[in-house]
Amino acid sequence: METLDKFDLAILSELQANARLTNAELASRVGLSPAPCWRRVRTLEQQGYIKGYHAEIDRHKIGLGVLAFVRLDAERNTGDATRVLEEAVRALPEVVACHYISGTGTFELQVVAQDLDSFSRFALQRLINLPNVKDLHTSFSLGEVKASPTLPLGHLQAPAPKPPAPAAKARRRSR
Repeated sequence: METLDKFDLAILSELQANARLTNAELASRVGLSPAPCWRRVRTLEQQGYIKGYHAEIDRHKIGLGVLAFVRLDAERNTGDATRVLEEAVRALPEVVACHYISGTGTFELQVVAQDLDSFSRFALQRLINLPNVKDLHTSFSLGEVKASPTLPLGHLQAPAPKPPAPAAKARRRSR
C-alpha cells in the first residue's frame, strides 16, 4: 500500500460521505486549491483506492423487501470447480454480495428478493442448481441495524505521539 497523506485521507473521507461534490467543493473542504485536488482524486482513482461512484438505492423503495444470507456449501473445492461456481454466482443479479468464508460452508451470499415466495423460487430453481452446489443454509434479515458503504480510515492516519513519561518515573530512572 502506498502512503496516503492527510489530504488523500480527507479526500477519501469526503467522497465517501458525498461523491457528488464538485471538485471546487471538495477542494475547499480538504484545504487544497481545485487543480491539485483534481490531480489527487485522479491519482487515487488510478491507484485503485477509488473504485467507482455509485448511487445508493433503498431496496425497500424498489420492492426488494427480503434480504437473505445464504451459506453455500460446494461439492468440491478444486480450482476449476470453484471458478465455475464463482462465474455462475457473479451472473445472478439477485446476489448482491458473495464472500469466501471460513468455517462451515464455502461461500456466504447476500441475496435480495421481493418476498419470501420469490426468494424460495430463486433458491429452489437457481441457487441449488448452480454447478458444484452441495447444500444451502439460509438466514433472513429481520431488521437492519447498520449497513454502511463507508469504510473506516482512522488506521491510515499517523499515530499520535506518545506522551512523555511522568516526572516521578523519569527521576527514578536517573538514579
